[in-house]
Amino acid sequence: MADTMLRGGEYLITETNCDDVFTPEDFSDEQKQMGETTEQFIENEIVPHLEEIDQQNFDLVVKGLKQCGDLGLLMMDAPEEYGGLELDKASSMLVVEKIAYGGSFSVVYSCHSGIGTLPLIYYGTKEQKDKYLEKIITGEWCAAYCLTEPGSGSDALGAQASAVLSEDGKHYILNGTKQFITNGGFANLFTVFAKIDKQHFTAFLVEKSFEGLVIGAEEKKLGIKGSSTTQVILDNCKVPVENLLGEKGKGHKIAFNVLNIGRFKLGAGVCGGSKLALATGIKYANERKQFNTPIAKFGAISEKIADLTAKIYASESLVYRLAGLLDDKLETVEKGIEGYYDEYLKGIEEYAAECGISKVFCSEVLAKTVDEVVQIHGGYGFVADYPAERYYRDERINRIFEGTNEINRLLITGMILKKAMKGELPLQQQAMKAFESLMTPSFEELDESILFVREKELIKNLKTLFLILAGAGVQKYMDKLANEQEILMASADLAIQIFALESSVLRAEKIYNTVSERKRGLLEAAVKIFAFDAAEEAATAARKAAFYVEEGDNLTMILSGVRRFTKYDATGLLTAKRTLAGAACEEEKYLF
Repeated sequence: MADTMLRGGEYLITETNCDDVFTPEDFSDEQKQMGETTEQFIENEIVPHLEEIDQQNFDLVVKGLKQCGDLGLLMMDAPEEYGGLELDKASSMLVVEKIAYGGSFSVVYSCHSGIGTLPLIYYGTKEQKDKYLEKIITGEWCAAYCLTEPGSGSDALGAQASAVLSEDGKHYILNGTKQFITNGGFANLFTVFAKIDKQHFTAFLVEKSFEGLVIGAEEKKLGIKGSSTTQVILDNCKVPVENLLGEKGKGHKIAFNVLNIGRFKLGAGVCGGSKLALATGIKYANERKQFNTPIAKFGAISEKIADLTAKIYASESLVYRLAGLLDDKLETVEKGIEGYYDEYLKGIEEYAAECGISKVFCSEVLAKTVDEVVQIHGGYGFVADYPAERYYRDERINRIFEGTNEINRLLITGMILKKAMKGELPLQQQAMKAFESLMTPSFEELDESILFVREKELIKNLKTLFLILAGAGVQKYMDKLANEQEILMASADLAIQIFALESSVLRAEKIYNTVSERKRGLLEAAVKIFAFDAAEEAATAARKAAFYVEEGDNLTMILSGVRRFTKYDATGLLTAKRTLAGAACEEEKYLF
């Protein structure tokens, strides 16, 4: 456990010690073995059948889920008293990362073991768990989650599905249509959200065999074709009253808490997808020759490989730093106490902003990765004979899953500002100090003997810049800032880059003295490359926010601050890129 436990969002105003972050290098032998077992399973049992799976041979998918159950991969979050493993989040995120190598199957797995199973674990009664949980965590039954409707996606609480108590009081009668339901075609148990008496948003456990449950046709999708996506139609569906999940009218708690978990796990999954796609791109670049030279040797291609390696390093660093934050927080919740899962979920909700950051940043790194891998393949990347084409199609959904990236950006800034307004984060006081520094020039010389001192100075300055812009936004709009989505999204971009860059630097600093001289050079290169990109991204976001919020002299002053606080000396950047790309091409894989 970290010596100092930061609250959610506190990274923006506090300097973190590298010894307080969890990194992939901290995995225990047991965790590494779990990751290796998962990777071997995917390689041996799923990858050989990817084409058949993408042709919707769901028998193979269901078989794969059962095999996951046999290996214990479906029971990581389940309590031990029900046969589960109740593992830490770092372990479950590592497994999700390795499952990602299985293409569409990873979507089936993630839905089943995540949003399909967790509502029952966290909110189910003893009787409900006795009846269903063993079937779910062994893979005997498949699970699905029914929240979205044709007219309500991001506005989950705008759902129109209804539930009415039957005259004899033994059943709720559900009516409505659920849209885009993953695993819909073969699931046995559905977590369905409906409004009792058109008013009380509530969750229900609905078996496939229940009268009135109708499964729609398979959607014809752009990607993830090997997963089942259907409508689930509730036509006077009779659900026993004892299958009401949680409390009447409290379905929003289930929906939002489970989505927080889905977001950080999606971050881990797409990180795994990025590593796979990068390795594919590197191998092709080494094999493909033009002008009698492997294209990997050309600067135009090697720069792509270097940039992607650095971004994936940041993605991985961010994901497992978040895993450590969650695990440290959850360790403080005493097992066996009354209301254990309420406290457990509050612990996860504490880092809702960071969960959103994980989802947005990592999914966009994957998007960049697969796009460049197609580009490296040239025309061959556009045909289905090469995996780059499938990577490209499958990637796109990740910026929509678990709340769109736009919604998550709004939530990131909204959660941080909400904490500030509740007095949980002293953002107002820190913003005032930041404004003072804006008007006070700094002539302090950097101590170049300090490891990663330039990057640390950049992180400190970006935090100051975030506080300046957030403070200006609050001062101008007060509680109406929540309606200024363009400002919130620009601020979120700044917060995202800060968390990603700081995670990268802290990881490199923590492991620097434990690795070889060659590995140190690669770490330095990855950090420099990503810091340059992060500074550019942050500058763009900050300039937008400044123009959105201010005008006149105040705008001029803040724009001057943007230039000052996003300044980064990336001397040696080209050498760093060539070093990183050369090593990646030599090993033909993601390096870290």
